[in-house]
Amino acid sequence: MAELIRQPLLLTGEGWADYGLVDSGNGRKLERYGAYRFVRPEPQALWRPRDEDWATATVRPHAEFVPGADEDGGGRWLYDRPVPADGWPLAWNDVRFTAQCTPFRHLGFFPDMAPVWDWMGERLAGRTDASTLNLFGYTGVGTLALSDYGPVTHVDASKKSVTQARANAALSGMAERPIRWIVDDAGKFTAREGRRGKRYDGIILDPPKFGRGPEGEVWRLEEHLPGLIADARRLLDADSRFLFLTVYAVRMSSLAIAGLLDEVFADLPGRIEHGDLAVQEDGEHGRLLPTAIFARWSND
Repeated sequence: MAELIRQPLLLTGEGWADYGLVDSGNGRKLERYGAYRFVRPEPQALWRPRDEDWATATVRPHAEFVPGADEDGGGRWLYDRPVPADGWPLAWNDVRFTAQCTPFRHLGFFPDMAPVWDWMGERLAGRTDASTLNLFGYTGVGTLALSDYGPVTHVDASKKSVTQARANAALSGMAERPIRWIVDDAGKFTAREGRRGKRYDGIILDPPKFGRGPEGEVWRLEEHLPGLIADARRLLDADSRFLFLTVYAVRMSSLAIAGLLDEVFADLPGRIEHGDLAVQEDGEHGRLLPTAIFARWSND
């Protein structure tokens, strides 16, 4: 029976050559993406910035995302300096990908996931035949990281995101790796895989708070997550290595999603852990900015 570790964990990501959290405060964050700097809203940055003037020559941002009146979405980028409209290449380890200012305030990948990609790699170390599943795979940085260890199935409801993920694979020189690119509703796909008797060594899923599938299917996290986790569990067995679940922008504790995994994974060995994802600011004594909650099952 999987053991539930009640004490929460903090999974912290630090900057690397192509990304860093420069500063944060007053409900915003200043980040570097390669040669470019951006300001985005960050409600959890309740403190004051270390540098009160982000318009200085050293860290002067290229653009800022100003949210709309609706807290669930909307807004626009305000540009102070030119930014390539078609994006620019960045890298994380051997994975190369295109960063770009999107209408959804992010830049085409989620840098706080870097320690998650490292953690999954540790679970699969030494494998070249591990079969993994990336649900809500977006632009594929996590998929390409997993492809070091064996075949990956990448699922996203957005055809545009899957097209970008394939382009990132080509940019990384990984276009020939055994990756299945699937445009589909994650819940429907997972249920079908269960009926087919499919099995995976690991699953990562990063569901949105709200979303729509390719045929207009409505996704609401609190309503549909339990069923999705139950279907994902059917794709794992006692020899599988992990399931990693991240949740953003919800009024929910990591204890809640850990409790869900505790119920669904009761018949498997291993352990269930939960906590916060955070990114550390660049520089000495950089503060920790929380970004998401997570729960994970692992079987080492």
